[in-house]
Amino acid sequence: MYTLPVTISKLKRKLHIEVDADKFERLAAIFGLFNKNFLQSVDNAEEEYSSGDVEQISSLKDLAS
Repeated sequence: MYTLPVTISKLKRKLHIEVDADKFERLAAIFGLFNKNFLQSVDNAEEEYSSGDVEQISSLKDLAS
């Protein structure tokens, strides 16, 4: 099992999360975040957002309707 050491500091209502960059990249690769299909879907989402083809929701329950 892969472990990722994380340091978390809390300041009032904010969290500061510190992670080693190389280990985070390894974790991202394990989750498939560098997969060609995933990266294409991120590009598509950015294009839709930039062109205004998105709908604001107030809750995930709105997606069910």
